[in-house]
Amino acid sequence: MSAAAVEHPCDGEPETLLEAASRLTEQLPGHRVEIIGGVITVAPPADAPHARALTKLMRPFISAGLDDGESEVLQGVGVWLPGGPQDFAIPDLAIVDADLDEHLCENNSYDPACFRLVLEVTSGNYQNDLRHKVTAYAQAKIPAYVIVDRKHGRVHVLTEPLPAGYDRHEVYAPGQQAPLPASIGAEVSLDVDEILRAGSAKR
Repeated sequence: MSAAAVEHPCDGEPETLLEAASRLTEQLPGHRVEIIGGVITVAPPADAPHARALTKLMRPFISAGLDDGESEVLQGVGVWLPGGPQDFAIPDLAIVDADLDEHLCENNSYDPACFRLVLEVTSGNYQNDLRHKVTAYAQAKIPAYVIVDRKHGRVHVLTEPLPAGYDRHEVYAPGQQAPLPASIGAEVSLDVDEILRAGSAKR
């Protein structure tokens, strides 16, 4: 994900970051536009392995019953962030409380208090996922952040949010199971090898 230069209109008041992000979203269909730490970032559409990894990741959550009753498993839903007055992110996958619709904030983004877990599958934006979003999601007090790091072949599970990041950071390699915290609402472990294989291009 790369930071996008924001061009202001020539006449009238300069546009806000949120207005600029909305304009970029309209101009770049299929791209993911976010504001993190007061900086607009734009990511191109995901490739097939990225989408395949997300499909594999949804299965254990759904099998554990997290898509029924008190929670839902959703892709690409916006979370409003406290790091800046107009900050928001669109995680690849999230486990949210079932009453999410009642907590809409702004710009199709929802109160972070409704998010039990956010998950990112890295693309060219892996530094953003591994650095800036760690702080942003922790400041939003989201209990668990999972990163599928396709570049380095690892799954990161971050828990216990603090103002500067997560207090606990576990890293899992292929051949291991990555257990997730009970705070998501069920016992779930991710098969690291299966997810990373799904996220690799087929030869």
